Amino acid sequence: PAHDCVFPQVGVTAQKTMRLLPASGRKATQKVVVVGDQDGVVTCFGIKKGEAVPVFKTLPGKKIARLELGGALNTPQEKIFVATGSEVRGFTKRGKQFLTFETNLTESIKAMYVHISGADLFLCASYIYNHYCDCKDQNYYLSGDKINDVLCLPVDKVNCITPVLACQDRVLRVLQGSDLLYEVEVPGPATVLALNNGNGGDSGEEVLYGTSDGKLGLIQITGAKPVPKWEIGNEKKRGGILCIDNFDILGDGVKELLVGRDDGVLEIYNFESADDPVLRYDHALSESIASVQGGCVGKDGYDEILASTYSGWLTGLTTEPVHREGGSGEELKLSQEMQSKISSLRSELEHLQMKVHQEREKYQQSSQSSTAVLSVPAFSVNDKFTLNKDDASYSLILEVQTAIDNVLVQSDVPVDLLDVDKNSAVVSFSSCDSEPNSNFLLATYRCQANTTRLELKVRSIEGQYGTLQAYVTPRIQPKTCRVHQYQIKPLSLHQRTHSIDQDRPLNTLMLKGQFSFAEIHSWVVFCLPEVPEKTPAGESVTFYFQNTFLGTQLESTYRKGEGCFKSDNISTISILKDVLSKEATKRKINLNISYDVNEESVRHTLKLIHPKLEYQQLLAKKVHLIDALRELQVHEGNVDFLLPKYRSILEEADQLLEEYKRQPAHLERLYGMITDLFIDKFKFKGTNVKTKVPLLLEILDGCDQDGLIAFFEAA
Repeated sequence: PAHDCVFPQVGVTAQKTMRLLPASGRKATQKVVVVGDQDGVVTCFGIKKGEAVPVFKTLPGKKIARLELGGALNTPQEKIFVATGSEVRGFTKRGKQFLTFETNLTESIKAMYVHISGADLFLCASYIYNHYCDCKDQNYYLSGDKINDVLCLPVDKVNCITPVLACQDRVLRVLQGSDLLYEVEVPGPATVLALNNGNGGDSGEEVLYGTSDGKLGLIQITGAKPVPKWEIGNEKKRGGILCIDNFDILGDGVKELLVGRDDGVLEIYNFESADDPVLRYDHALSESIASVQGGCVGKDGYDEILASTYSGWLTGLTTEPVHREGGSGEELKLSQEMQSKISSLRSELEHLQMKVHQEREKYQQSSQSSTAVLSVPAFSVNDKFTLNKDDASYSLILEVQTAIDNVLVQSDVPVDLLDVDKNSAVVSFSSCDSEPNSNFLLATYRCQANTTRLELKVRSIEGQYGTLQAYVTPRIQPKTCRVHQYQIKPLSLHQRTHSIDQDRPLNTLMLKGQFSFAEIHSWVVFCLPEVPEKTPAGESVTFYFQNTFLGTQLESTYRKGEGCFKSDNISTISILKDVLSKEATKRKINLNISYDVNEESVRHTLKLIHPKLEYQQLLAKKVHLIDALRELQVHEGNVDFLLPKYRSILEEADQLLEEYKRQPAHLERLYGMITDLFIDKFKFKGTNVKTKVPLLLEILDGCDQDGLIAFFEAA
């Protein structure tokens, strides 16, 4: 049940910026909450009789990126550390500042971990990790991709300092001093780390991780190698994981796993068996959950889960029964305490509404005066644009600190908008002229009242690249809009992977020329998603990719003056050849391009595409039959005379229509890919076969794999 305590709202909060101070004294209840927001304010408050009582509040400053607790070994961890800009500040639980540490980092701190003693600080900017002991620089490491989170195994258990970095390239990097000890491959970009059970388990080596695509796992980080313990996929297609905590909320003596996601879902996993955790409860909030903590806040004897959301709301879920039942047949009545709380909230709300009305009138009068200077209200937008492996589409999530009025989506490249179940906004499309303005999409989403989060899905076409723009207008006066841009890359449906199958038939593209390592890296960044913008350390680098739509692969290896790209899909090689040539020409660099085409790869790619083609053609045929079969059902009264395959179409009609609606233009995309494959195969031979495309489309309608392969080989 929801909490009946009244928590204050703070400013917009970042990930992992809310903590419960540990209980101290004889009463074993945690009554004090501390939270840092993006206005730079640290707010600390306690709860008395269901009301928030301020303990301390700091002045505004730079955005607070992380908030951690520390303290001497075997004492309550009640010293508060906040990372703001490139600085770390420390406060006592009473609000007295005892530390101001200006680091030597040139960027803002993105992740922080404070070791139990408080003497060891582990700080990360985008790519840089630093370890400080007593504010003195100890160790430094430059990561190959962006660092999302950091922690250190407990020194009292493992007897050495072992930092673990969660990186964007689907890897956990385990360090020893300033050196990489080893890398741990995980199933998605890790966004958050936590010690299992809050202390790393019995060995102190157990680390929990959550990924941006919603997966959860446990790995034992031993001194020699990683030992995976369990991994939970994201079968329910929920949001990415932002925060994890361990707390015994069920009171069974075993700590449960509390998980907060960026789609507002709060989950409780427990360990029914000693092995994998099982989802026991979940609760949906309307905003992304930035931090989650378990403890006792509101009422003695009743444990709670406290979550802070993106826009600064604090929400509690309690184990306290909400209703107290009277005798049999009696109506449930609200307690006197609850009734007085409701009436005080109502009067507070009326007071606030009156104040808003007065301020609005004052603003209207001042804005109409001859000397008025209109100020544009600033508002924060939390956005995420990621490729989903499951359906080869991009998710665009927009979250605003206030209610969204509308979002206009514009694209200068062809993209399909896909249906999103959770989306309650009304979408309307405007006709657009693609020729003079390069406008291929103009769609407006009108949101319902109090919508602060909007999720859209788009699918791009590989080889066509440009920019998708979102114009976000919230419900504030005067009307203000923020524009966010997202790059649709030439190979937009490719996703980074740890390895590829080297036994597939591969086509090779070789580049040579007077270009630097940084220049060719910038071209690869331009072509492919999930490549770090920073030029990698070393003389050369290799990245592996998988096409999420078809399952084809790409290996890219390059260094100064040389690049080698291998793929089992000839269209991927063709796109790379065209785009890389264009980028080099822009910089007036002459490229020596050579390629090796493997004829077997075309047959191999067609065999990968064909099952998808067959399925989509069958789905389209079934959907086209539904109306006629339903009409027949109405006329005849029953459908017993129909063949079983037609009866099953009627039985599954709703699911078939839903699936067809969710994947618009899927069949056309497959036709387009096969057509591109046909044109690209002969382009490398110097032959133009565009006149044969109508004949190819006729064969595709027949859906005969052998006939299709024969056409490719005979043309």
